[in-house]
Amino acid sequence: MAAATVLLAGLLDAAFGEPPNAVHPVAWLGRLVALLERGAPGARPRAELAYGVGAVVVTTAVAAAIGVALAIALSHLPWWLALPVGAVALKMSFSLRGLVGAGRAVQRSLGADPAAAREGLKALVSRDRDLTPTQVASAAVESLAENLSDSVVAPLLFYAVLGLPGAFAYRAVNTMDAMIGYHGRYEYLGKAAARLDDVLNLVPARLTGLLIVALACLRRRGGAALAGLRRERRLSSSPNKLWTIAPMAGALGVRLGKPGAYKVGKAERPLGAGTIGEAAVVVWQAGAVALAASAALAALVVAALWR
Repeated sequence: MAAATVLLAGLLDAAFGEPPNAVHPVAWLGRLVALLERGAPGARPRAELAYGVGAVVVTTAVAAAIGVALAIALSHLPWWLALPVGAVALKMSFSLRGLVGAGRAVQRSLGADPAAAREGLKALVSRDRDLTPTQVASAAVESLAENLSDSVVAPLLFYAVLGLPGAFAYRAVNTMDAMIGYHGRYEYLGKAAARLDDVLNLVPARLTGLLIVALACLRRRGGAALAGLRRERRLSSSPNKLWTIAPMAGALGVRLGKPGAYKVGKAERPLGAGTIGEAAVVVWQAGAVALAASAALAALVVAALWR
C-alpha cells in the first residue's frame, strides 16, 4: 500500500498536474503564512525573530496535524478507497509536472518574446526582472535543478520515512521559506523558516545532486557533473543550493550563475532555450527515479515498523 500510494501519486501528477489554487493545500498554507505575516511586529529584530519562530511552529503543527488526521482516517478505510485518497493527498505535497511545465513555458517564450520569458520566470524563481535572455535561461535551469530537490525529492523522502504528516510538515516549512525566508525586509521574521528549511533539505539536496550525476552518465557527462559537484558545491552561502545546480551545469556543459552571487560550470556551449529543455528532460528522469526509490523506501519503512 505504501509503495502503491507513491506510484499512484506520481501517475496522478503526470496525468493532471496541479489543481487550482482554490483547492490546493499549499495555496492554503500560503494564505496562513500571509495571515501570520500581517500580524508580525515591525522594526524590532528580537520581536520579529521570536514571532517568526512561533509562526513556523504554528504553520508546521497545522500541516502535520492535517497529515495525522488523514493518516488515521485512511487506516479506517478499505484498501481500494484508501489507496486513491492517500495518493491524492500525497500528490498535493509535490509537483513534478508543474515544475517541468513552468520551465517549458519559459523555454517557449524565450526565443520569441524575452519579456514574456522574464514574466514566466516568476513561476520558478524570484529574481531581478532586468535579465538578458542568457540570464533568463540560466535562472530557469538553476531553478529546475534546485526545485527538483525542494518540490519533488524532499517531500517524497519525508513521506517515505514519516508518512503524510512528514510530507505536509516539510511542505509547510518550505512554503514559509519561499515566502519570507529572505534577507532584507524578512531578515529576522523569516530567519527561523530559512534555517529550518536548510536543515530539512540537507539530505534531499545531496541525494538530488548525486541523482543528477547518475543521470548525467546517460549523456556521457557523468564525470563533468561529478567534478562540478565536488568543486563548486560550496560557492554559495546556502548549504544546499549548489548541490543540485553545480552538477546540472556539468551535465549540460554550460555556465550557470546568479549575478553578484555565484557562477558554476564551464561554458562549453551557449545557454539558450534549448538548454532549458534539456534540463527539463533531466528533471523528468530524476522525478521518475525519485518516485520509484521513494516507493521502495516507503515499503521498507512500513515493513520494518510491522516487524
